[in-house]
Amino acid sequence: MPSSSPLNIAVVGAGRIGSTFGFQLARTGRHVVTMVARPGSSRLQQLRRDGGIVDIKGARAATRVADSLDEQTPYDLVIVTLLAHQVDAVLPALQRSAAKCIQFMFNTFEPERLRDAVGPERCSFGMPFVQANLDDDGKLKAVIGSMGQKTLMGQKRWVDLFNDAGLPAALEHEMTLWLRCHAPLCVAFESVCIAGQRRGGGASWGEVVTIARGVQESFALVKGLGYPIYPRMKARLSGCPVWVLASVLWFMSRIPSFRELLATGGNECRALVDSMLAAAPRANPPVVSSRIKAMRPL
Repeated sequence: MPSSSPLNIAVVGAGRIGSTFGFQLARTGRHVVTMVARPGSSRLQQLRRDGGIVDIKGARAATRVADSLDEQTPYDLVIVTLLAHQVDAVLPALQRSAAKCIQFMFNTFEPERLRDAVGPERCSFGMPFVQANLDDDGKLKAVIGSMGQKTLMGQKRWVDLFNDAGLPAALEHEMTLWLRCHAPLCVAFESVCIAGQRRGGGASWGEVVTIARGVQESFALVKGLGYPIYPRMKARLSGCPVWVLASVLWFMSRIPSFRELLATGGNECRALVDSMLAAAPRANPPVVSSRIKAMRPL
């Protein structure tokens, strides 16, 4: 399928990431984009008021707006930008959907569960790398491609689609393994930022050591489930002394912009920890579950 072909696209989740994707895909004028926002939410009202997505400079990308996914429409692509703890609420509709491809765009420790739910033949995964916020009036402020960041995707056709829409993207052949191995770091970054915000300036050394030990045990869990640590950078990190990772986390928790951005991810962090704990009994050799649990923010 040529990347320039007009597509019928639905974006499930109209928050910061979903709005960024929807804005860029719709403003090309080639694709029909439907934004699906939570029923009764202020975001749904904002999108209906504006007839689409408006950025802070006043630029508008016209989209269709809905409060649920139309299961009868054979969308070329449904992009799910909810978080792991939110997806179960829409999974039945995705299963019933006539969509040709469903792309889950969030971190998950067990992507196979989602793949099996919607069918491997139409399932795809990705990981967004954009920085975005919505102001109180629903206006989008997005930073795309900062420091060379690219959204990762497991299928080239969607990489081409995103690149054509001004969303820098790259192909990751081992997307499901990448996501599984990223979950421990996702938890660490969010947990340390939550701790730093609670303390008003950065996590304590004791907190970062506890989180670093949890990351190492989570990597041991991945290996105990029969998977390699991937990619190479994470493999090297998994072999580092705890104090090295703790030092990185200590420093990162003291960067205000990083801390403020990720401190909002408490629910995602807890859901990922719970997912790893649910998988822990299957690990061989066994892992120390209490170390993984200790990463869970209060």
